Amino acid sequence: MVTVDGDSIRALAYPALTGSPRVGDRVLLNVTALRAGLGTGGYAFVVALPDRLPADGEITGHIVKSRYTPLQAMTASADEQGSEHHDLLESADSLDGMPVVVADLHSALPAILAGLYGSYGTGSGGARAAYVMTDGGALPAWFSRTVAGLREAGWLAATVTTGQSFGGDLEAVTVHSGLLAARHVLGADVAIVAQGPGNLGTGTRWGFSGVAAGEAVNAAAVLGGRPVASLRLSFADPRERHRGVSHHSLTAYGRVALATADVVLPDLPSPFGERAAADAAALGGRHRLVTVPVDGLDEALRGCPVPLSTMGRALDEDLEYFLAAAAAGRHAASLLHH
Repeated sequence: MVTVDGDSIRALAYPALTGSPRVGDRVLLNVTALRAGLGTGGYAFVVALPDRLPADGEITGHIVKSRYTPLQAMTASADEQGSEHHDLLESADSLDGMPVVVADLHSALPAILAGLYGSYGTGSGGARAAYVMTDGGALPAWFSRTVAGLREAGWLAATVTTGQSFGGDLEAVTVHSGLLAARHVLGADVAIVAQGPGNLGTGTRWGFSGVAAGEAVNAAAVLGGRPVASLRLSFADPRERHRGVSHHSLTAYGRVALATADVVLPDLPSPFGERAAADAAALGGRHRLVTVPVDGLDEALRGCPVPLSTMGRALDEDLEYFLAAAAAGRHAASLLHH
């Protein structure tokens, strides 16, 4: 908590960028998101500790994220020259059929893993899953309590931050090199591609950050992976454009994705299942529509080690959304047996 003009407000600092604040420190804050009343990211952010700036550290990488901004950060990318993984990634060109589950929202990540592990099992015989984080939402992976909780529970092997995002276990320049790093450096059996926490949408067909889900399908396919498209599906969202199958999924997979993916339809009870199937039918011309049973997925979701929430709605408030994501994880698990 930080006191500003006598009021206490929540403020978030990333010690890797600012150093660790102490009680009594004077801080320089960015309060734009707080003033805008944003849900995800509605904090003040510590820009610097003016009276106690961090010491100049040794530069260990040569890739700049948040480029040409006052807060640009130097990172050591797995695919850059000088990296211990450079030679491996220089020659890597295939995902060897690895399932790549693509989702629009960060909130789908734990639900996909619930479906994956609820079907495939954890422990030594379980699948090794890596999260490839794109830069449409939060840029620092450190912002995600979900990722931290999934790592602690052993549900997530590692995170690869790509594009302008940073702070993962590995850094990569593009989604393509991030997927290759997940497969060949981390030894992942399954990768999940989604943006970090937060989502930018304008209510228009093309002006939303989740459009990158379609590009992720293309990246997975061109690298010889098996793209699995997780649908954004809801019957609780008050906005008509997001009821049933969201227009975001229809645009990302129906217009942006040029490669074929397995589009997973959860086998929901009537009338939800019929509405979802009718909405997704338009995707059948390019993609394989795969109907996946949802029995047992409710229990798997309730066993998730981190809280489930999307757009402020918990599991029981938007169950179909989480079932759709878990069904994609279940389908990815079935591909591992082939």
